[in-house]
Amino acid sequence: MWTGEGRLGLAVSGGPDSLALLLLARAVRPDRIAAATVDHGLRAASTDEAAMVATLCADLGVAHQTLRVTVDPGNVQAEARGARYGALADWAQREGLAAIATAHHADDQAETLLARLNRGSGVAGLAGVRARGVVPDTRLPLLRPLLGWRRGELTSVVAAAGIAAVDDPSNSDDRFDRVRIRKALARADWIDVPALAASAANLADADAALDWMAGAEWDSCVSAVPMGLTYRPRAPRAVALRIIARIVSELDGSPPRGSAVARVFDALVARQPASIGNLVARAMPDGWTFTTAPRRRS
Repeated sequence: MWTGEGRLGLAVSGGPDSLALLLLARAVRPDRIAAATVDHGLRAASTDEAAMVATLCADLGVAHQTLRVTVDPGNVQAEARGARYGALADWAQREGLAAIATAHHADDQAETLLARLNRGSGVAGLAGVRARGVVPDTRLPLLRPLLGWRRGELTSVVAAAGIAAVDDPSNSDDRFDRVRIRKALARADWIDVPALAASAANLADADAALDWMAGAEWDSCVSAVPMGLTYRPRAPRAVALRIIARIVSELDGSPPRGSAVARVFDALVARQPASIGNLVARAMPDGWTFTTAPRRRS
């Protein structure tokens, strides 16, 4: 679970997965853990759920804090995720924690892989999360020690302890793709969920290899020009797409959508100009140039 120096911070929402993480971590290293519950304020019951986790942690002798965050409008799931990790990172810094652990498991990996396959995602989108990573926008280690566990196994751990987990209504709401996929997986007993999770891990390895290749391609084939960058492509399409995405991010300030990057790549291969964000891309004799589009007069 945790063999490093320092204390491990556990993200515990009150659902069966995270409660199992709490119970398992306490069984292994009771003196090296602390827990936090992020209250996004998106549901009326969230405050009571956080209080339930606080009470349970007090009974177990585990230090606990409730972290309340505000979620900006827009893509609520993405905004909530960003707010959650930001709050956990701040908490870890205040408490001097060495790492954060979350309760992602094999079923999560499989569901994410199927959802993204259904959207036509590339390797980066299909790559599963790794057992060890970092909290977004920080250097704080992020651990996922339960990736080898199934959801049912974690639920059994909590039930055996006589604890009633939080029932989030969104987990049975068919408006969400993940919920429909979860129900479909439950009916399709011929699907090997651990094998799907392993495929997601293999795709993560492929994603890391493509990133390494893209780094080498950038160092040797991208150079600065007035008002932009020039790219002299040598690598296969999958690597070139990552170079274009990085160029757009650096020049335009935000990551582009994958479909927009693919459209620009196809245009440049056909030696046609293309626009993406606030940039114009052109196929020139010495490479593909990306420059800031001139401002239109009002």
